[in-house]
Amino acid sequence: MIGNFVKHSAAFKRSSALILAIVLIAALLPATSVPAKTRAVSEESSKLLGKLSDALAEVADASRPAVVNISTTTTVTMEENPFGDMFNDPMFRHFFGDQLDHGQKRKYKSSALGSGVIVSENGYILTNNHVVKGADEIKVILYDKREFKGKIVGTDSRTDLAVVKIDAKDLPVLRFGDSNKLKTGDIVMAVGNPFGLNQTITMGIVSAVGRSNIGLSDFEDFIQTDAAINPGNSGGALINSNAELVGINTAIFSTSGGYMGIGFAIPSDMAKTVMDSIIKHGRVIRGWMGVSIQNLTPELAKSLGIKATEGALVSGVEKGSPADKAGLKRGDLVVGLSGKKVVDSTSLRNMVAASAPGTKLDVKILRDGKEQTLPITRGEFKEKKVIKKTEYNNVLRGITVQEITQSLRDKLNLPDNLTGVVITDVSSDSPAQGLLQQGDVIQEVNRKAIQNAQDYDHAVGKIGAKDAVLLLIYREGGSLYLTIKP
Repeated sequence: MIGNFVKHSAAFKRSSALILAIVLIAALLPATSVPAKTRAVSEESSKLLGKLSDALAEVADASRPAVVNISTTTTVTMEENPFGDMFNDPMFRHFFGDQLDHGQKRKYKSSALGSGVIVSENGYILTNNHVVKGADEIKVILYDKREFKGKIVGTDSRTDLAVVKIDAKDLPVLRFGDSNKLKTGDIVMAVGNPFGLNQTITMGIVSAVGRSNIGLSDFEDFIQTDAAINPGNSGGALINSNAELVGINTAIFSTSGGYMGIGFAIPSDMAKTVMDSIIKHGRVIRGWMGVSIQNLTPELAKSLGIKATEGALVSGVEKGSPADKAGLKRGDLVVGLSGKKVVDSTSLRNMVAASAPGTKLDVKILRDGKEQTLPITRGEFKEKKVIKKTEYNNVLRGITVQEITQSLRDKLNLPDNLTGVVITDVSSDSPAQGLLQQGDVIQEVNRKAIQNAQDYDHAVGKIGAKDAVLLLIYREGGSLYLTIKP
């Protein structure tokens, strides 16, 4: 019996050692080798996420029917060069010139896709100007797959907005939200047709408000968002958590052409103002002061002896303008407009443009270190006349000119007493190509003084098809005569 006990004791010791070894090995093995028990999500968290998911789906369902697909067709004229692209090299053109231009011009149909937002039950649609610009045909496809022919009511290149109308009734619409109430961090959704994928919705937050100096349009006050915006989203809706329209998606910042986390939308307040003016007047009516303005930099502030860090610096005043009549001068710093703070040149430009002509304002300025308030009555901003007379059958065909504005005068550093028209474009097939260039000011045509676009139009219209022309132009600080031959 004792012998059996000894035998069993030895066996027990061996078993205990084996169990201990197994336990030690198990402890040393990676945790993944041991089956883990699945952790359950708490009921509270599950309900919270479920409510969020339901809320987002509800907002998406409420907004999608009012966002449309806009398909455009544009006729493009291209020249076929029988010598190939090699002869487009500037070196070859330097030696052979127009002898290389013997290709045939052919017309092609170009198609593009964008988005739009239905803003009235009777068929008014907001979109981007660049979506419909130059379009020969516009096709609007609704959420329910119905197709309509779209007609441009009006466009505004300065804000990149356009209004399109379709012949339909009882359409779903998006209500306008108050974009001024948007704050950084607010949840927003972008609705549109990226890459032709209809009714795509992406979610993000407002990354910033009041973005300007982007270089996308003249009047910039963009909403920046990280909601994914891609090609085809242009003209689509940016909506808030109430399914209200707070922005028109207009552009992306990208080095690849696709989404990189930065998109821009035009605030709904600005879009509604532009839309209402287009529908009512057929064009956008803006306020105007008649000043050239720029941002105040630390270097400028130091040079001008200005202690302020914010405001719009007046760099020029147009003679006879409301600003001139009110007494504004070059070097004044505008810091307030009728009780509203002016942060920079963009904020002042937007404030003035958004108001109706004839409105009386109090302009708060800093001059020689002292604060003053000047009363001013806003005028109406009028586009300066631009003439492009490619139909001229003479040596000045293909020349685009514009009347001199104070902004152009400041930008090109033109003398205050210089008159004429500024060349803004010279087409590749113009006889003046290589002789005239952008920024030249045409002062005389065949010894006739040019004061404005009308003078230019009248003078050029008298030139025959085989006539040479003598021009007096201003270029790079001096005047010179040029003869252009047919």
